[in-house]
Amino acid sequence: MLLGEQEQFLSYNGEVLIFQLSKTKLVEGAADKMMDLCVKRMAFNRDTKLFVQKSSGVFSMRASHLKIEIICCNCATDSRTGIILPCILMKKKKRNNVVKYLLLLLHSSNQFEQSFHFKLDYELKEDIRLFTGPSILWRHDNKLFYISSDTRTVLSVPIQLSSIVWTGGIESEGTVVLGIGTACLPENEDEDAFSTSDRAIWGSEFFGYAIETQKMLTGTCFMPHAYSRVVSSVYVYKDEMLKKQLRISLVAITHKNQLILFQDGLPKGVCELPYEKPCSVKTAVTSSNDLLFVVSFASGNICVVQRRHSLQVASKWQNVKSVLVDDFVGSGSEQLLLLFKDNSNTDMLSAFKITDLGEVNYASDINYKHDVPPAEGLQENGLLTVKALETRLQAGYTSVRELQQHLRLKRRVILESCRALIDLVEERTHILPTAKEVKCRREYRSPLNSAEPFEGLVSLWDDVENPPHSLSKETSLASKVPEHFIEKLWQRVVGDSLVVGVKLTESFYLSLNDVSLSLVMDQDFSSISPIIECQNKIIKLNKAFSALSVSSCQIEPPPKKMKLDLHSNNDLKKEIPKRCSRVQLDRAKTVIAVTRLAPLLAFHRVCCIVLLHMKKQKRQNDSLQKSKKVTVLCGKILLSLEDISNGKYSVKMLRDDSYCTGSMEDILAVLAVSVRFSFQIVSSDCTLTPVNSWLLGEMECTPFKECHDNIFCHKAGNVYGTVFNWTLKNPFEGVLTLFCRNMIVLFQCLHSLTRVLPPSCEVKLLRSGSKGALTEQLALALEKEILTSRSSFFSKESKAENSLAWCNEPGKKISDAPVASLLDSEEGVQQFRKKLQNEREESVLSMNQTMNGALYREIALKTAEAQLSSDIIVWR
Repeated sequence: MLLGEQEQFLSYNGEVLIFQLSKTKLVEGAADKMMDLCVKRMAFNRDTKLFVQKSSGVFSMRASHLKIEIICCNCATDSRTGIILPCILMKKKKRNNVVKYLLLLLHSSNQFEQSFHFKLDYELKEDIRLFTGPSILWRHDNKLFYISSDTRTVLSVPIQLSSIVWTGGIESEGTVVLGIGTACLPENEDEDAFSTSDRAIWGSEFFGYAIETQKMLTGTCFMPHAYSRVVSSVYVYKDEMLKKQLRISLVAITHKNQLILFQDGLPKGVCELPYEKPCSVKTAVTSSNDLLFVVSFASGNICVVQRRHSLQVASKWQNVKSVLVDDFVGSGSEQLLLLFKDNSNTDMLSAFKITDLGEVNYASDINYKHDVPPAEGLQENGLLTVKALETRLQAGYTSVRELQQHLRLKRRVILESCRALIDLVEERTHILPTAKEVKCRREYRSPLNSAEPFEGLVSLWDDVENPPHSLSKETSLASKVPEHFIEKLWQRVVGDSLVVGVKLTESFYLSLNDVSLSLVMDQDFSSISPIIECQNKIIKLNKAFSALSVSSCQIEPPPKKMKLDLHSNNDLKKEIPKRCSRVQLDRAKTVIAVTRLAPLLAFHRVCCIVLLHMKKQKRQNDSLQKSKKVTVLCGKILLSLEDISNGKYSVKMLRDDSYCTGSMEDILAVLAVSVRFSFQIVSSDCTLTPVNSWLLGEMECTPFKECHDNIFCHKAGNVYGTVFNWTLKNPFEGVLTLFCRNMIVLFQCLHSLTRVLPPSCEVKLLRSGSKGALTEQLALALEKEILTSRSSFFSKESKAENSLAWCNEPGKKISDAPVASLLDSEEGVQQFRKKLQNEREESVLSMNQTMNGALYREIALKTAEAQLSSDIIVWR
């Protein structure tokens, strides 16, 4: 056979795959000759600084009267499983000019799989590309053809292209081919009216064609048509759909040895390349988060262009056989692997260089024998890295803490100003908090009341201090409930249920677990009870561009004006246990009550009073808290059969393009009347892309405009109105949450889902919520347990110090009398010994303090309750 050995290099998951086509060999006992396609998996060893072979595989083919070649190789997604696999395109040319092409897939077990094959009466020579499917695309006689594992038939594209500059995936469009073709002049333009420059510019233009949707894309969203005469290759490194408009960022190399950066179709920068005839460009993201553009030249040269303030050539190399981009050293970022031509050595990876133009730099021509031993060097580097990270983390934490203090102070100033404005409008006298009130709020607030809106705010002029008052009065001031914390009262009718919601303002600082609603009929009905039976729910819903978050520990910001109390010696002891368990005020809180609608419609028209019940925390001795129930009137709701018939309070879920236009109240009402189920879906050998396709396709779901994480089902039938939440932990595991009306709807959804899932998928019901939610609950429970123990410790320590101070009365220590005078006589020596013995006994007593039984029982009970809560969450 005339063809000698061939080799191709491909990077895959940090490894280097080397494909070699061996020479023809004759198998004993067989008339046909065989040819082997061999693959070697090479991995970089950081200890030896060399590439070592991990495994290998062989694929044998008949080679009699055939000329076999490797055309190209690339990584593409297998549409059956969603896994990216190496693909190799082979060519078998027969004597009758019939060319057979074969596409092979390489699995992790080094087994080759024949995906598909096809025959042509010509050879593939121009613009051959491998992409998702796997699929093959090529150009022949200015026409575009492609074949995939799904079609297994050669299909043509109805466009004329003189060259293909890029093929890849674009959001919402799928696989897109960007090429250059002859420009189509507008029909209303006179050809003779164009100047010579106009003809040169409009002689060609860019075309974008989406393979899956068979749709033409406007070429100007990539770059102006004027560049079509000079651009030879393109790489799209960023694409996104913003406000229904496609935004593209790309780099292009030209025949004039330039690299040009385009954003949204406009040139943003240009760089002169150091060599002639650039042929391709790719990107790499380094450990310092720098974006590098790697340009390959026909002469075997490589250069890297870096984008800082402008595009600049950062480095260049010559005599390069191949350049690959991957994470070869396992650092979590990409590096460049340069394979140099070396005729003196038969080892294919003997001359190489790994670099990211920063910290990573390995080369085959560097002698590492005199370096630090690998284990010791790694340990030292690890310690230095940890120290540097600790310093950066501390600096970042300080900056975040200062920013949080500043934001909380601004919020308190705004809230106090709003209260003053409200008092002014209502013709009431606004009373600024005095220094005593501020100090009282800071020292005696409960953990749930730690974000008091007026904390740290005092008048900016010297006010007259009130005479000292009792602790109970200070406590009542600290736990006073704000008057204006109800932002909105709303109602909705969903099926046979009435949903009433009260939205609380951000200044409302009580825990969500301590509030509830009740509905009371305003009319006087002697035969029935005025209290309406209802079910309370608190739904934590992540809104678009905002999130529910609880900060378990925040540092209290210093007040603008601080007045010192020189008579208090327990400031430090009171400061320590009050710093944790604060709830951030950056989320809206909505309490919902659900009741049956049918009994209320019997009265034709009914008026209900909405009451909000809460628990107010109150401090007692030894930092213990006592709950006090408070009831607040929220307002009244009117309900009539006429309004319900007209749909006044109905939920409106309409489609607007690709979104569901329900309001936040409509979303909360639907979720409140639904039953929640969560399922964990795990696939061992396939990605879970069918779930998303099932939701958007068969179930006809669209995301809420107010809450993108949840999607609404518009499919006709019983499943209409079901809300889904699909969260992917990784491509093979996710959690599907359903909010449905009843169990029948749930079974219908699960039955439909199991038909699209692969047979190997496992679906498990999560009875106690998602793993992430349980982890957060466990963290909060453990923190509460620690705070309980610490609070008890400080209480005990305070009593021990007070007891010790009472025992050590003045005049009792040895240092109170001159030692020399005591030692002058025998009686003085005896007195000295007696005092020394007393001090020893007092020292032992101070280290072995006891507590009374009541305090011990109180501490043990609180600790046991906290530990029980943690144990329950761990069991779940």
